[in-house]
Amino acid sequence: MDRSNHYETAFEAYLRDRRLGYIAVDESKRSTLDDDPVKSIDFIVHGLDGAKLLVDIKGRKFPGGTPDKPRCIWQNWVARDDVLGLERWQSRFGLDYQPLLVFAYCIHPDIDLKQGTTDLWVWNGCRYLMRAVRVADYREHMRVRSPRWGTVHLPTAIFRELVRPLREFTHPE
Repeated sequence: MDRSNHYETAFEAYLRDRRLGYIAVDESKRSTLDDDPVKSIDFIVHGLDGAKLLVDIKGRKFPGGTPDKPRCIWQNWVARDDVLGLERWQSRFGLDYQPLLVFAYCIHPDIDLKQGTTDLWVWNGCRYLMRAVRVADYREHMRVRSPRWGTVHLPTAIFRELVRPLREFTHPE
Protein backbone atom coordinates (compact mmCIF):
# COMPACT_ATOMS: atom_id res chain seq x y z
CA MET A 1 0.00 0.00 0.00
CA ASP A 2 1.21 3.46 -0.88
CA ARG A 3 0.04 5.85 1.85
CA SER A 4 0.64 8.83 -0.45
CA ASN A 5 -1.98 7.43 -2.85
CA HIS A 6 -5.37 8.88 -1.87
CA TYR A 7 -7.22 6.03 -3.62
CA GLU A 8 -5.48 3.43 -1.49
CA THR A 9 -5.90 5.38 1.75
CA ALA A 10 -9.59 5.89 0.94
CA PHE A 11 -9.92 2.14 0.36
CA GLU A 12 -8.25 1.41 3.69
CA ALA A 13 -10.65 3.80 5.44
CA TYR A 14 -13.54 2.04 3.66
CA LEU A 15 -12.34 -1.33 5.03
CA ARG A 16 -12.01 0.07 8.55
CA ASP A 17 -15.47 1.65 8.41
CA ARG A 18 -16.96 -1.72 7.48
CA ARG A 19 -14.92 -3.50 10.16
CA LEU A 20 -13.26 -5.85 7.68
CA GLY A 21 -10.00 -7.61 8.49
CA TYR A 22 -7.15 -6.68 6.20
CA ILE A 23 -3.42 -6.45 5.74
CA ALA A 24 -2.05 -3.48 3.81
CA VAL A 25 0.95 -4.72 1.82
CA ASP A 26 4.12 -2.62 1.92
CA GLU A 27 4.95 -1.83 -1.70
CA SER A 28 8.25 -0.07 -0.99
CA LYS A 29 10.19 -3.12 -2.16
CA ARG A 30 9.41 -5.31 -5.17
CA SER A 31 7.96 -8.66 -4.15
CA THR A 32 9.22 -11.99 -5.45
CA LEU A 33 7.74 -15.44 -5.85
CA ASP A 34 10.13 -18.30 -6.57
CA ASP A 35 12.94 -15.76 -7.08
CA ASP A 36 10.98 -13.99 -9.84
CA PRO A 37 9.79 -10.39 -9.39
CA VAL A 38 6.02 -10.07 -9.16
CA LYS A 39 3.73 -7.06 -8.87
CA SER A 40 2.72 -6.55 -5.25
CA ILE A 41 -0.89 -6.71 -4.22
CA ASP A 42 -2.20 -3.77 -2.22
CA PHE A 43 -4.38 -5.55 0.35
CA ILE A 44 -5.27 -8.97 1.67
CA VAL A 45 -8.86 -8.68 2.86
CA HIS A 46 -10.95 -11.05 4.95
CA GLY A 47 -14.60 -10.29 4.42
CA LEU A 48 -17.68 -11.72 6.03
CA ASP A 49 -18.63 -15.39 5.73
CA GLY A 50 -15.03 -16.40 5.03
CA ALA A 51 -14.43 -14.24 1.94
CA LYS A 52 -10.68 -14.09 1.23
CA LEU A 53 -9.61 -11.42 -1.24
CA LEU A 54 -6.33 -10.40 -2.87
CA VAL A 55 -6.81 -6.80 -3.94
CA ASP A 56 -5.05 -4.46 -6.34
CA ILE A 57 -6.44 -0.91 -6.18
CA LYS A 58 -6.85 1.04 -9.41
CA GLY A 59 -7.62 4.70 -8.81
CA ARG A 60 -9.54 6.49 -11.54
CA LYS A 61 -11.37 9.80 -11.88
CA PHE A 62 -14.93 10.07 -13.13
CA PRO A 63 -15.33 11.71 -15.44
CA GLY A 64 -11.86 11.37 -16.88
CA GLY A 65 -10.23 13.58 -19.46
CA THR A 66 -9.55 17.26 -18.99
CA PRO A 67 -11.84 19.86 -17.40
CA ASP A 68 -12.65 21.35 -20.82
CA LYS A 69 -13.12 17.89 -22.42
CA PRO A 70 -14.47 15.50 -19.78
CA ARG A 71 -14.92 11.85 -20.78
CA CYS A 72 -17.83 10.16 -19.02
CA ILE A 73 -16.40 6.68 -19.42
CA TRP A 74 -15.68 4.32 -16.54
CA GLN A 75 -11.99 3.77 -17.30
CA ASN A 76 -10.93 0.20 -16.54
CA TRP A 77 -7.44 -0.13 -18.00
CA VAL A 78 -4.69 -1.83 -16.01
CA ALA A 79 -1.15 -3.00 -16.62
CA ARG A 80 -0.95 -6.57 -17.91
CA ASP A 81 1.45 -7.18 -14.98
CA ASP A 82 -1.41 -6.36 -12.58
CA VAL A 83 -3.46 -9.26 -13.93
CA LEU A 84 -0.51 -11.67 -14.09
CA GLY A 85 0.67 -10.69 -10.62
CA LEU A 86 -2.74 -11.27 -9.02
CA GLU A 87 -2.95 -14.68 -10.69
CA ARG A 88 0.49 -15.60 -9.36
CA TRP A 89 -0.46 -14.50 -5.84
CA GLN A 90 -3.60 -16.62 -6.01
CA SER A 91 -1.53 -19.65 -7.00
CA ARG A 92 0.55 -19.10 -3.85
CA PHE A 93 -2.28 -18.27 -1.43
CA GLY A 94 -4.66 -20.91 -2.81
CA LEU A 95 -7.84 -21.08 -4.82
CA ASP A 96 -9.95 -20.05 -1.83
CA TYR A 97 -8.47 -16.56 -2.24
CA GLN A 98 -10.26 -14.43 -4.84
CA PRO A 99 -8.03 -11.97 -6.71
CA LEU A 100 -9.81 -8.70 -7.51
CA LEU A 101 -9.10 -5.54 -9.41
CA VAL A 102 -10.81 -2.85 -7.36
CA PHE A 103 -11.55 0.37 -9.20
CA ALA A 104 -11.81 3.26 -6.77
CA TYR A 105 -13.45 6.02 -8.81
CA CYS A 106 -13.07 9.53 -7.45
CA ILE A 107 -16.37 11.13 -8.46
CA HIS A 108 -16.35 14.79 -9.52
CA PRO A 109 -18.60 16.95 -7.29
CA ASP A 110 -20.78 17.94 -10.27
CA ILE A 111 -21.72 14.32 -11.00
CA ASP A 112 -25.05 13.38 -9.48
CA LEU A 113 -25.26 9.77 -8.35
CA LYS A 114 -28.45 8.24 -7.03
CA GLN A 115 -28.95 8.48 -3.29
CA GLY A 116 -28.04 5.16 -1.72
CA THR A 117 -25.67 4.03 -4.51
CA THR A 118 -23.99 0.88 -3.19
CA ASP A 119 -20.39 1.50 -2.11
CA LEU A 120 -20.39 5.24 -2.62
CA TRP A 121 -17.85 6.20 0.02
CA VAL A 122 -17.16 9.74 1.22
CA TRP A 123 -13.73 10.22 2.72
CA ASN A 124 -11.68 13.37 3.31
CA GLY A 125 -14.18 15.45 1.37
CA CYS A 126 -14.08 13.27 -1.75
CA ARG A 127 -16.60 10.75 -3.05
CA TYR A 128 -15.32 7.37 -4.16
CA LEU A 129 -17.26 4.62 -5.87
CA MET A 130 -15.79 1.20 -5.06
CA ARG A 131 -16.22 -1.33 -7.86
CA ALA A 132 -14.52 -4.69 -8.44
CA VAL A 133 -13.91 -7.27 -11.15
CA ARG A 134 -12.69 -10.83 -10.64
CA VAL A 135 -9.28 -11.21 -12.26
CA ALA A 136 -10.28 -14.46 -14.01
CA ASP A 137 -13.20 -12.65 -15.67
CA TYR A 138 -11.02 -9.68 -16.55
CA ARG A 139 -8.35 -11.90 -18.11
CA GLU A 140 -10.90 -13.80 -20.18
CA HIS A 141 -12.16 -10.62 -21.86
CA MET A 142 -9.20 -8.21 -21.73
CA ARG A 143 -7.95 -6.51 -24.87
CA VAL A 144 -4.61 -4.80 -25.49
CA ARG A 145 -4.91 -1.06 -24.93
CA SER A 146 -1.30 -0.04 -25.43
CA PRO A 147 1.41 -2.51 -26.44
CA ARG A 148 4.03 0.13 -25.72
CA TRP A 149 2.87 0.68 -22.12
CA GLY A 150 1.79 -2.93 -21.53
CA THR A 151 -1.79 -1.98 -20.68
CA VAL A 152 -5.02 -3.86 -21.23
CA HIS A 153 -8.70 -2.98 -20.78
CA LEU A 154 -12.21 -4.37 -21.10
CA PRO A 155 -14.62 -3.19 -23.79
CA THR A 156 -17.29 -0.98 -22.19
CA ALA A 157 -20.19 -3.43 -22.63
CA ILE A 158 -18.23 -6.30 -21.10
CA PHE A 159 -17.01 -4.14 -18.23
CA ARG A 160 -20.62 -3.22 -17.43
CA GLU A 161 -21.51 -6.93 -17.29
CA LEU A 162 -18.60 -7.92 -15.06
CA VAL A 163 -18.09 -5.02 -12.66
CA ARG A 164 -19.81 -5.27 -9.28
CA PRO A 165 -20.08 -3.21 -6.13
CA LEU A 166 -17.19 -4.21 -3.88
CA ARG A 167 -19.69 -5.12 -1.18
CA GLU A 168 -20.76 -8.17 -3.20
CA PHE A 169 -17.29 -9.61 -2.60
CA THR A 170 -16.71 -8.48 0.99
CA HIS A 171 -20.22 -9.32 2.20
CA PRO A 172 -21.31 -12.34 0.12
CA GLU A 173 -24.85 -13.53 0.74
